[in-house]
Amino acid sequence: MWNIRANNKNKILVATILVGAVSYAQAEVLVILPESGPMARAANSIKQGFMSAYQASGSKVPVKFVNSDQANMPALLKKNVNSKTQMIVGPLARADVDALIKVKPKLKVLSLNEGTLQANNVLQFSLAKKDDASALARVIKQDQIDDILVLRQPGTEAENELFLMALMSKTELPIHVLEQQPTKLKKGQALLLLGNNEWLLSLKSLPKKNIYTLSNALEQHKPLPLGIQFCDAPALFEADWEDMKHAYAQQPVGLPYQRLLAFGGDAWQITTLYLKTPKMKTANFEGRTGQLSLNGNQIQRTPHCYAYQAKGLKQV
Repeated sequence: MWNIRANNKNKILVATILVGAVSYAQAEVLVILPESGPMARAANSIKQGFMSAYQASGSKVPVKFVNSDQANMPALLKKNVNSKTQMIVGPLARADVDALIKVKPKLKVLSLNEGTLQANNVLQFSLAKKDDASALARVIKQDQIDDILVLRQPGTEAENELFLMALMSKTELPIHVLEQQPTKLKKGQALLLLGNNEWLLSLKSLPKKNIYTLSNALEQHKPLPLGIQFCDAPALFEADWEDMKHAYAQQPVGLPYQRLLAFGGDAWQITTLYLKTPKMKTANFEGRTGQLSLNGNQIQRTPHCYAYQAKGLKQV
């Protein structure tokens, strides 16, 4: 898929909390995902990643999946939550997350999206743009940039608006949106390119440093402009997760759905932590989607960042 050259000097090694085969005689995990409707394909990849990580862990905890598509959340919970249910994973749709919070379940919940409501026992886990923006802002600061120029592929402005807003909230640097490609960059300037892979490769005379893009510009087996940097889920580029390889072998999918495989795997790993230590308040581990920090009901995800070079990807 992609080649990565290890940067041992800068790579931070974080101990991962591993949970082996543990017997929870009275435990059951209820997973709420849509099996039909517009989110079913995404949910299927999440389920595949979740179950691959579950099987690799050797856990014997029963996992029960229920369909959330067009379901009434209070009725769904009333029907499926019982005395053996120790934790709920899901739902996926934002509206369903809010509907679940309104029911005020007493169990620990790991939702798979972020709603507008909050609850102390509901952790909201997602692949949010704000996490990608925060990681990219860190790399830009590391590169000693003091001015960010943004060039967008025509017709994608709305698609990238959330990311731009998130980036503005994560950096104090001035951000200037351009209408045309600059002929060159001045010292301290960065060029952020927001568009698809074909558009990126059509741009001529790009500088070889201080250029950046988003993960959605990547396409499997296709190159990127030399020197460009981006942040993404490490499981797509680093061969540290055998369960990801197994999930992909069972369900070969493109990069957007590979990220969901990784997301599902991390959802299971978070679940195992709470099954083992129900009153756990904080945890940090290297996940498939990035460095994960759990604090109370908050989950912060820090993707890994990479530079595309002639010999492959280099972690930065």
